[in-house]
Amino acid sequence: MTLVFAAIAPHGGIAIAEACSPDERELAAATRAGMEELGRLFLAAKPEVVVVATPHNVHIASSLAVIVAGRLKGRLNGVAPPVELDVPSETQLAWRVLESFAAAGLPSAAVSFGSNDPATAVAPMDWGVLIPLWFMGGRSETPAPVVVVTPARELAAADHIMAGAAIAGAAAASGRRVAFIASADHGHAHREDGPYGFHPAAAEYDALVCDIVRTDRLERLAEIRRELVELAKADSWWQMLMLHGATAGAGRAQGAPWKGTLLSYEAPTYFGMLTAAYLPN
Repeated sequence: MTLVFAAIAPHGGIAIAEACSPDERELAAATRAGMEELGRLFLAAKPEVVVVATPHNVHIASSLAVIVAGRLKGRLNGVAPPVELDVPSETQLAWRVLESFAAAGLPSAAVSFGSNDPATAVAPMDWGVLIPLWFMGGRSETPAPVVVVTPARELAAADHIMAGAAIAGAAAASGRRVAFIASADHGHAHREDGPYGFHPAAAEYDALVCDIVRTDRLERLAEIRRELVELAKADSWWQMLMLHGATAGAGRAQGAPWKGTLLSYEAPTYFGMLTAAYLPN
């Protein structure tokens, strides 16, 4: 089989109603509706494995990272009752992804945690993984196994596109139905009272990303100036480049381009959140 579903999904805690205080419940209504629609589309695609590209897990300088621990477990801080997930890893596909990265000449590293035997190790699940999986498979009675990949901001846009294509190739070689989620929040400088202050680049970057997604032209992501990404305080560009590479690679293998649909965008606090679904056309 191959890639059967892909998404851009935010990872701000306000995307989950159960994680919100009463005064936050209405802040991200559009995002929650988008996430619920992603959940429905995810279920309809029947993926057997989920690959999540997150900016908030282990960071390895100038190298992509792939988690090879046997399980992933995490919870959101300060939430009662707890918002937490415990899911198995798909280690066979994780190692295939690493082999694909190596074959493409991309620097990468296998990462485990705790136990010296990766099969029994439990890696921390960051919020960039937990929040998308809350809507897409993580709460199922039998959760789909997961592969977690982290980008490397020192690498070029072209390297991340190539990494996405390598993931699509590994998915095709696995014989499994695979979903790819680009966990992504966008500009983080929308408000002066936010932790990163205000910069007009946040709105500029988010508007550009919305246009790229709305017009289904992910290849234009590579044209975005890195300076704009940095001024906007975005943590989405690298994962979306990987999504572009993955869907373009899957489309070539399947003989038809993929179709993307923008479901929602809003910046209810200091950062922008966008939901989008990608399916074989």
